[in-house]
Amino acid sequence: MGTIFKKIIDKEIPAKIVYEDEHCLAFHDVKPQAPTHILIIPKKEIPKMAAMEGADKKLIGHLYWVANEVAKKEGLSDYRLVVNNGAGAGQEVFHLHVHLLGGRAFSWPPG
Repeated sequence: MGTIFKKIIDKEIPAKIVYEDEHCLAFHDVKPQAPTHILIIPKKEIPKMAAMEGADKKLIGHLYWVANEVAKKEGLSDYRLVVNNGAGAGQEVFHLHVHLLGGRAFSWPPG
C-alpha cells in the first residue's frame, strides 16, 4: 500500500499532470496555496528529504531542474520552491515532493 503520490505515479488516481519523464512527475496540487501550485515528485519512493541517500543526489537535482522548466512553461518568472521534511515542518504525504508556488507575492519568513 503506497501513498497517494505512488497511486498517482501508477495512474490509479487521476491528476492534472503537467510534466512526466522516467524519473519524476509534476502535477497540480489539489489544495493549492497559490494561483500556481504544482508538486514535483520522484518516481522513486523516498519518504522525506532526510531519508535520501547519496545515490539520490542526481535525482534531487533533476527535481529542481524540472521545477524550473515547469515554472517557465507556466509563465512564472518569480516563484517559490518548498520542501517540507517531516510532520513538524508541514509534510502531509510521506513521499518526497517539491512544491512550486507562484502567481502571487510571498512574504518572508514563511509561516
